[in-house]
Amino acid sequence: MTTETTQPAEAAGEPWRDPRLPVAERVRDLVARLSVREKVAQLSGIWVGMDSGGEVAPHQHDFAQDPPDWDALVPHGVGQLTRAFGTRPVDPEIGARGLARTQEEIVARGRFGIPAVVHEECLTGLAAWQATVYPAPLCWGASFDPDLVRRMASRIGRTMRALGVHQGLAPVLDVARDLRWGRVEETIGEDPYLVGTIGAAYVAGLESAGIVATLKHFAGYSASKAGRNLAPVAIGPREFADVLLPPFEHALRAGARSVMNSYTDLDGLPAAADPGLLTTLLRERYGFTGTVVADYFSVAFLHTLHHVATGPADAARQALTAGVDVELPTVDCYGAPLVAALADGSVEESLVDRALHRVLTQKFELGLLDPEWSPHPAVTALDDAESRALARELAERSVVLLSNTGALPLRSGVRLAVVGPRADEPGAMLGCYSFPMHVGVHHPGVPIGLDVPTVAEALSESFDVTFARGCGVTDGTDEELAAAVEAAAAADVCVAVLGDRAGLFGGGTSGEGCDAADLRLPGRQEELLEAVLATGTPVVLVLLSGRPYELSRQVGRLAAVVCGFYPGEEGAAALAGVLTGRVEPSGRLPVSFPAAGTTQPSTYLGAALAARSDVSSIDPTPVFPFGHGLAYHPATWVSVTGAATWPTDGTCRVSVTLRNPHDTETSEVVQVYLHDPVAEVARPLRQLIAAPRVALPPGATRVVHLDLHADLTSFTGRAGDRLVDTGPVELHIGPSSAVAHTVLAVPMAGARRFVGFDRVLQPQVTVVPG
Repeated sequence: MTTETTQPAEAAGEPWRDPRLPVAERVRDLVARLSVREKVAQLSGIWVGMDSGGEVAPHQHDFAQDPPDWDALVPHGVGQLTRAFGTRPVDPEIGARGLARTQEEIVARGRFGIPAVVHEECLTGLAAWQATVYPAPLCWGASFDPDLVRRMASRIGRTMRALGVHQGLAPVLDVARDLRWGRVEETIGEDPYLVGTIGAAYVAGLESAGIVATLKHFAGYSASKAGRNLAPVAIGPREFADVLLPPFEHALRAGARSVMNSYTDLDGLPAAADPGLLTTLLRERYGFTGTVVADYFSVAFLHTLHHVATGPADAARQALTAGVDVELPTVDCYGAPLVAALADGSVEESLVDRALHRVLTQKFELGLLDPEWSPHPAVTALDDAESRALARELAERSVVLLSNTGALPLRSGVRLAVVGPRADEPGAMLGCYSFPMHVGVHHPGVPIGLDVPTVAEALSESFDVTFARGCGVTDGTDEELAAAVEAAAAADVCVAVLGDRAGLFGGGTSGEGCDAADLRLPGRQEELLEAVLATGTPVVLVLLSGRPYELSRQVGRLAAVVCGFYPGEEGAAALAGVLTGRVEPSGRLPVSFPAAGTTQPSTYLGAALAARSDVSSIDPTPVFPFGHGLAYHPATWVSVTGAATWPTDGTCRVSVTLRNPHDTETSEVVQVYLHDPVAEVARPLRQLIAAPRVALPPGATRVVHLDLHADLTSFTGRAGDRLVDTGPVELHIGPSSAVAHTVLAVPMAGARRFVGFDRVLQPQVTVVPG
């Protein structure tokens, strides 16, 4: 074991200080100089302010009584600083100056002057007071526009760097499996290709700004039993490999440098203690060389929640052995318990050194140990015009028109009744990981710090609007309901804005720890909807929610249905644009909307036995299927052609001709689904393998060539290997998972092949004038 020493380091002549040398050489030199206490100090974060506000992490109250002793810890070094901006409201410029002073203190008081990595949440933009709140991840999925998501993430990353933040805890790559789960709003959707494609774009954008992207939550978290947060997962290895893992493969290929473990136990084994997951799979098979960071308190949870460790030291041993490099959010198991375990030999120092090499490698790559590094960033405006414009563009692209009997676009001059608990509430636009809903709600005396218009305000710019709340998200009185009915009866059109309140751990109807018992609208909202429908006034339903809800009893009587999910600070303007026709609706559903049977967790990605049958009284057919979305000026599908055969080691070209017969621009998402009629295992009836968005100027024709590699057909066979098989397959090409313009039968010809992490994950798409 390394001997403790307090001798000062030499000022020069030490290889680790020389930026001209390879990073690996610098890391080896520095590791050899560190004492045991200094090594361990690099493997945890410090969350100084964790007890200064409302709970923003699971079981935070269990740890908040014993905040870390800064003066005792900092001389040994600090691995990470947790949420310097996202713990409580702080003026960005003041916060940046304070963070710089903290870094200067860390450098000055440590023997080697190693700065801390600063991490923040950034799922809907940087989680900081006054920072732009972008649309939530379900909106990213609904956009089907990876380039737009990449641009958003790049801008988020630049904002983070301007404040001195180095690592972002996003994106969430969990594939939605049970729509009752509260964190569905954090997912990109229910399809692994969509989640992987959009998630990889986010990673590319964040990393392009020099920010370390952190993939969440590896792996299996979204498949928890009964849709309950942090519940056990019992899932087969084939579903795990073919549905839950591919998004992480996409994002790792995009350059993500950090991975966060899942809270859950997978068939009894907690992810934070699973070397098969975090080492064998992630590092040996996928070749990942970055850092694995613990989801907040998950190392301690091995002892306190999972009961697989005898105490903090044993939890540290198991997590280090599995491959967790950094304990977050604050020092606990990787502190004094780990130091003691190293001293008594119950934990091998080689485990600490392995994690330390990864941590220091990242710090060197970030330039934190280069001579010119400075903790003083150049703070810029966090919610400038360019950021808001980008937030607006993504919000507009993500709004989904689900149904329309002709009521939309709204005619000029109509009298509008705008009712519902989400109609005149700024927070209705924001997801649970936005700063106002995640942190700001715990500080009611502090202004929101942003201009977040409401739907009622946005519509008031164009129409004579009468507003009546009708009810709350989960409460309401008969008098409120009657006022809404009166307003609707006197109007030409009633716009009912319903949905969720984002929150944490029971503080909302959607969000982390806010799971649903069923998929009916919360509270009295369905009663309100029925009441305004009964007036005979045409009703347009606008949903602002973190999950799809079951609307089968009303959908046939609604004049139109529009879904916005959580569209961010510019969401009201985007929704008003769609409602008035200023914006062409172009979003597509990233999650299915269920029919009757509101406790059913199924998604579109099911094998034959998951479909409707005569041996069950429950029909799982959705009201609105995955990929569905209408337009005011839809493109015309002219033709779809494809190759006669598909080599198992080559590509199949599919060509789709689209025409825009209108005098306004429109777009289409060309969705290609794979159907395997006969395979050695039961496979999904259809699975998305390509979905390019195609812009169509007025009167234009475009030909979309999709070169689909055979690897896109691969699946996990009976022996557990991923294979490309021979035999017949079908390609269903059309505007949604339920509507195929053309079905192409394309037999796979050649030898069966086995593929791995390096397989082709994306089609090649070329768009040319027709």
